Amino acid sequence: MDAQTQMKAEHFDVLIVGAGISGVGSAYHLQQNLPEKSYVILDAQESFGGTWHTHQYPGIRSDSDLYTFGYRFKPWVGAPIATADEILKYMGEVIEENGIDEHIRYGHKILRAAWSSQTNLWTVEAERTDTGETRRFTANFLWMCQGYYRHEEGYTPEWPGMADFKGRIVHPQTWPKDLDYKGKRVVVIGSGATAATLIPSIADDVAHVTMLQRSPTYFVPGRNVDDMAETLRALDIDEHWIHEIVRRQRLKMGGEFTRRSFEEPEAVKQELLAGVSAFVGPEITAKHFTPRYRPWRQRIAFVPDGDIFQKVKEGKASVVTDEIERFTEKGIKLKSGETLEADIIITATGFNLCVLGDIAFEVDGKPVDFADTVTYRGMMFTGVPNMAWVFGYFRASWTLRVDILGDFVCRLLRHMDQKGAAKVTVALRPEDAGMPRMPWMDPENFNPGYLMREMHKMPKRGDKPQWQHTQDYWAERDELPKVDLDGAEFVYEGVRHREAIAAE
Repeated sequence: MDAQTQMKAEHFDVLIVGAGISGVGSAYHLQQNLPEKSYVILDAQESFGGTWHTHQYPGIRSDSDLYTFGYRFKPWVGAPIATADEILKYMGEVIEENGIDEHIRYGHKILRAAWSSQTNLWTVEAERTDTGETRRFTANFLWMCQGYYRHEEGYTPEWPGMADFKGRIVHPQTWPKDLDYKGKRVVVIGSGATAATLIPSIADDVAHVTMLQRSPTYFVPGRNVDDMAETLRALDIDEHWIHEIVRRQRLKMGGEFTRRSFEEPEAVKQELLAGVSAFVGPEITAKHFTPRYRPWRQRIAFVPDGDIFQKVKEGKASVVTDEIERFTEKGIKLKSGETLEADIIITATGFNLCVLGDIAFEVDGKPVDFADTVTYRGMMFTGVPNMAWVFGYFRASWTLRVDILGDFVCRLLRHMDQKGAAKVTVALRPEDAGMPRMPWMDPENFNPGYLMREMHKMPKRGDKPQWQHTQDYWAERDELPKVDLDGAEFVYEGVRHREAIAAE
């Protein structure tokens, strides 16, 4: 991009991509820690919320508790598992209370981002979704908070005969506002958190709903109440204290559960299955709710009050564990020979992973293929200057990493200012020579379908903690604040003089 193009661009110290849970939290930390920095948030959607704005299917809710999924700085005062509307209300309060709204540009879909080592700036091109107009921005630093999947389309496998089906095929991620499911026969394909959320929400209105799964998933049924929080509220304890106390308790319990899932997998498995069996009995649990993998190799969703299991027990919902041979005019023919007749088929079959928002990145005129980079702790990439990516936790609430990385990125930006550096890049050290380059995530560690399908597009990891996303919140919360920002993996260049800063 030429100098004339850059002159027409709006300039900010930091450009945050995405106004979802990550972008809003990151903006808060930037404001609190570095209030002198100018920033803008660009989001392709017409409102804030990210995931919670995109997904509008019946019953959409969190699958982890809001005491840890909520921000550490904003008390959560509702039930632990929250609906999308409740989460959006909470996020809206954060935005309003901190004046973040004046920094957000909605309807800006980023197409390209180019780094120039001559100017030590990113130039970002975004398309206005309402007018098609191109807008340009320059920034010293990119804070990528766009998530990890395509919001405009969910993942639906191609099954034989789909065009023959006379009913309607729907993906929850693009739920039609005009979908009338009352009194209809519904089949939901999938066994994850989306299916477990959607089915109990529609079960009372449909003729019958069937969850068709290739293999079962682990769930944790329980009351959607936090007894400690309720006790503390009864004692008129300040909500900030309640939030911190309950948050710490849940993090301690989560850390213990994660440890045991590795060290005592069979015991944890039996505990999880016992929770399901309490609702539907041991026979149905053994047949339809006993996964083939050890706990925590895929995400475990909390099921408030065991609602999906209640609907199975009541006969309003059923579960079929089988594979699809083909779609027919009237429904789905299974490999076992059985046919499931349906008026509506809902494909709760997951996400389409996208790497860094499908944005076309360049560094000094050369396209960036992130699969050729090595990740620094799952947030920075070798050879890509002045950029951080917020990729949260699978085994803990996503937002925990938003807070941790908020601290880290602000500390890094302050360190750059103190050094007078305009550019920071992570690079492999001499002791990393010959280090094996492995997939972003070890399939033996964590292997959801959306990650396995697109792993080849993700950055690589090494065999040392610095060069992988460990997915271990309980380690990172102690390690990241102690990272030596003058370590050999950080390369600072391009001294920024006060005159240059002023000229911007």
